Amino acid sequence: MKTHDAKRVVITIEAVMEGRLTDALQTADVTGYSILPVLGGSGRSGPWSREGQVSRAGGMVQVICIVHPDKLDKLLEAAFAVVERYIGIVTVTDCQVLRAERF
Repeated sequence: MKTHDAKRVVITIEAVMEGRLTDALQTADVTGYSILPVLGGSGRSGPWSREGQVSRAGGMVQVICIVHPDKLDKLLEAAFAVVERYIGIVTVTDCQVLRAERF
Protein backbone atom coordinates (compact mmCIF):
# COMPACT_ATOMS: atom_id res chain seq x y z
CA MET A 1 0.00 0.00 0.00
CA LYS A 2 1.36 3.45 -0.90
CA THR A 3 2.03 5.88 1.94
CA HIS A 4 2.75 9.61 1.83
CA ASP A 5 5.00 11.81 3.97
CA ALA A 6 3.30 13.98 6.58
CA LYS A 7 4.14 15.75 9.83
CA ARG A 8 2.56 14.96 13.20
CA VAL A 9 2.47 17.95 15.51
CA VAL A 10 1.53 17.53 19.17
CA ILE A 11 0.90 20.68 21.18
CA THR A 12 0.49 20.31 24.93
CA ILE A 13 -0.97 23.45 26.48
CA GLU A 14 -3.05 24.65 29.41
CA ALA A 15 -6.69 23.70 28.89
CA VAL A 16 -7.87 27.30 29.23
CA MET A 17 -5.81 28.18 26.11
CA GLU A 18 -7.42 25.50 23.94
CA GLY A 19 -9.77 27.93 22.17
CA ARG A 20 -6.99 30.40 21.33
CA LEU A 21 -4.85 27.60 19.98
CA THR A 22 -7.56 26.06 17.81
CA ASP A 23 -8.49 29.54 16.48
CA ALA A 24 -4.82 30.08 15.57
CA LEU A 25 -4.66 26.69 13.83
CA GLN A 26 -7.75 27.44 11.77
CA THR A 27 -6.22 30.79 10.78
CA ALA A 28 -3.17 28.81 9.60
CA ASP A 29 -5.45 26.64 7.39
CA VAL A 30 -5.16 23.60 9.66
CA THR A 31 -8.62 22.10 9.49
CA GLY A 32 -8.02 18.76 11.16
CA TYR A 33 -6.91 18.11 14.71
CA SER A 34 -7.80 16.03 17.74
CA ILE A 35 -7.91 17.27 21.33
CA LEU A 36 -7.15 14.95 24.23
CA PRO A 37 -7.13 15.61 27.98
CA VAL A 38 -3.77 15.21 29.72
CA LEU A 39 -4.23 13.42 33.04
CA GLY A 40 -0.90 14.34 34.57
CA GLY A 41 2.82 14.46 34.07
CA SER A 42 6.04 16.04 35.20
CA GLY A 43 7.97 19.02 33.93
CA ARG A 44 10.29 21.82 35.09
CA SER A 45 8.03 22.48 38.08
CA GLY A 46 7.83 18.81 39.04
CA PRO A 47 4.97 16.30 38.94
CA TRP A 48 1.35 17.36 38.59
CA SER A 49 -2.03 15.68 38.22
CA ARG A 50 -5.57 16.63 37.28
CA GLU A 51 -6.80 14.58 40.23
CA GLY A 52 -8.78 16.77 42.58
CA GLN A 53 -9.08 19.67 40.12
CA VAL A 54 -12.49 21.31 40.19
CA SER A 55 -12.07 23.43 37.07
CA ARG A 56 -10.26 23.36 33.73
CA ALA A 57 -7.84 26.00 35.01
CA GLY A 58 -5.28 23.51 36.30
CA GLY A 59 -5.57 21.03 33.44
CA MET A 60 -3.67 20.48 30.24
CA VAL A 61 -4.74 19.25 26.81
CA GLN A 62 -2.93 17.88 23.80
CA VAL A 63 -3.88 19.09 20.35
CA ILE A 64 -2.69 16.63 17.70
CA CYS A 65 -2.45 17.64 14.03
CA ILE A 66 -1.27 15.70 11.01
CA VAL A 67 -0.41 17.97 8.10
CA HIS A 68 1.25 17.98 4.72
CA PRO A 69 4.91 19.07 5.15
CA ASP A 70 4.21 22.29 3.17
CA LYS A 71 1.82 23.45 5.93
CA LEU A 72 4.24 22.86 8.81
CA ASP A 73 5.89 26.29 9.04
CA LYS A 74 2.57 28.14 9.01
CA LEU A 75 1.19 25.81 11.68
CA LEU A 76 4.27 26.23 13.90
CA GLU A 77 4.18 30.02 13.64
CA ALA A 78 0.51 30.08 14.63
CA ALA A 79 1.01 27.62 17.50
CA PHE A 80 4.10 29.36 18.84
CA ALA A 81 2.30 32.71 18.93
CA VAL A 82 -0.04 31.11 21.51
CA VAL A 83 2.35 28.76 23.32
CA GLU A 84 5.27 31.17 23.84
CA ARG A 85 3.51 33.10 26.63
CA TYR A 86 2.05 30.10 28.47
CA ILE A 87 2.96 26.66 29.75
CA GLY A 88 3.21 24.36 26.77
CA ILE A 89 5.34 22.27 24.49
CA VAL A 90 5.28 21.57 20.75
CA THR A 91 6.72 18.42 19.20
CA VAL A 92 7.04 17.53 15.51
CA THR A 93 7.62 14.06 14.12
CA ASP A 94 7.65 12.56 10.66
CA CYS A 95 4.82 10.17 9.86
CA GLN A 96 3.21 8.38 6.94
CA VAL A 97 -0.44 8.60 5.90
CA LEU A 98 -2.47 6.44 3.55
CA ARG A 99 -4.80 9.07 2.09
CA ALA A 100 -2.70 12.16 1.41
CA GLU A 101 -5.64 14.11 -0.03
CA ARG A 102 -7.11 14.25 3.50
CA PHE A 103 -4.18 16.28 4.82
